[in-house]
Amino acid sequence: MSPLFLTRLRAEWAPSIPRELLAGAVATFALIPEVIAFSFVAGVDPSVGLFASFVISIVIAFAGARPAMVSAAAGSVALVAAPLVQSHGLQYLLAAGLLAGAVQVVFGLLRLGVLMRFVSSSVRTGFVNALAILIFAAQWPHLADANAATWAMLALGLALIYGLPRLGAVLGWRALTAIPSPLICVVVLTLLASWRGLPLATVADLGQLPSALPAWGLPEVPATLETLRTILLPALAIAMVGLLESVLTAAVVDELTDTPSNKNRECTGLGLANIAASCFGGIAGCGMIGQAVGNVKYGGRGRLSTLFAGVFLLVLMVALKPWVSQVPVVALVAIMVMVSAETFDWKSLRTLVRHPRLSSAVMLATVVVTIGTHNLAAGVAVGVVLSGVFFAVKVSRMLDVQCEDIDEADAGDGVGSALHSGGSGSTGMGAETGSAATHGQRIWRVAGQVFFASADAFIEAFDVLGAEHRHVTIDVSRAHFWDVTAVAALDKVVQRLRQHGCTVQVLGLSEASAVLIDRLGGATADGRSPSGS
Repeated sequence: MSPLFLTRLRAEWAPSIPRELLAGAVATFALIPEVIAFSFVAGVDPSVGLFASFVISIVIAFAGARPAMVSAAAGSVALVAAPLVQSHGLQYLLAAGLLAGAVQVVFGLLRLGVLMRFVSSSVRTGFVNALAILIFAAQWPHLADANAATWAMLALGLALIYGLPRLGAVLGWRALTAIPSPLICVVVLTLLASWRGLPLATVADLGQLPSALPAWGLPEVPATLETLRTILLPALAIAMVGLLESVLTAAVVDELTDTPSNKNRECTGLGLANIAASCFGGIAGCGMIGQAVGNVKYGGRGRLSTLFAGVFLLVLMVALKPWVSQVPVVALVAIMVMVSAETFDWKSLRTLVRHPRLSSAVMLATVVVTIGTHNLAAGVAVGVVLSGVFFAVKVSRMLDVQCEDIDEADAGDGVGSALHSGGSGSTGMGAETGSAATHGQRIWRVAGQVFFASADAFIEAFDVLGAEHRHVTIDVSRAHFWDVTAVAALDKVVQRLRQHGCTVQVLGLSEASAVLIDRLGGATADGRSPSGS
């Protein structure tokens, strides 16, 4: 192997092996409570979510595009999957996961990841903030009706997580800054709870942990058309939700690390991971933004941190099950509170006033809908739709139509004839139309974008009655016609002018607009002469 290849391999996999392993361990502890909770949401045993998270992490570490990104069984997928589990059972969920993975692979191979470019920064910010709020809210069930010991341990855990790095920096103790403080928090709180015999809920109280390695096997469902009809819609929903969250999570990690990633490869990698997870008896998953942010915060930059997060999870759940079962849930809650705080974009609160109102409205709508529905896909969908509507409104207001009259004397000097001759890019519109004598010339100059949102304003800008029996030139050299509605608007204006005895000429059509009008225009295209004739 060449030295250059080895350098690239190390940069992609493990820029710093100790930091990658420690960051992956933090991500693992952040995964445990969420994966178990999401398993209950989906109506399956914790082992189903834990096995899925292990398999997805392993596969995505090799097949994914975004180093340092953590993927596992996710809450949004669990919400989509729950009705299918309730009505048909786990095996149909595994079959739906297989189909969803296949859809995601096809999505990536067709390079449809480019569609994520239509998700604006306001929607991304809303997505991140909503997820941070949901992560924080998900911890409340562990704290509701909690005793004094639980609150005291939570305060201690947060003090350790935030205080140890600062203390290490002040005292110069490298150990306190090299070892991620969440890991120290887990160890200290577990030892303290065991030593003092504190009445605290433990990981064992969350559900039955797996006692063996996952086994390979295809879902036990009939290979019939009826089965396909049963799983098709849930599979498509799982696929779309997973793609959306994974690509947005990858975009967030891109910003945190200031490095790019191939979104199409990420889609394909997620599909392969979900296919593998379904074959090992696990629920489908996607990118986990909270855990990914925590991984990056504590030094994860390569694929090794993602790989180790999955491997360490399996080791904890199977080989170290007796010890992990004694970890206080409040220690994991403290980690998730930290993850929530690190995930939230606090700068967005200051920029709400400075940013354009419509952009802020999109961000807030994304947050509100996501929190209201507990569905990240629904929030992002609303944000994207609002972004498109607001953009269309902004562009439609940029349309400008100016009118200028040229009297008969000026027309006789040759100005009118020069315009009517149709220079380069001109389009003649039936000069013989209208038997009545014409009186002078009127020029309308159009600038801006003509499409469905501005078509009515375009039509209303033409005073047809004031242009009767004139030579009319519509100069669109600074305009562009985008769609069928725009062509129909121009066609309507030309027809109205002709009905009032005008000879009409459209000047300056761009090549793209002219092609569209030739295909779709009625009265406008009938009298069109070749460009430059």
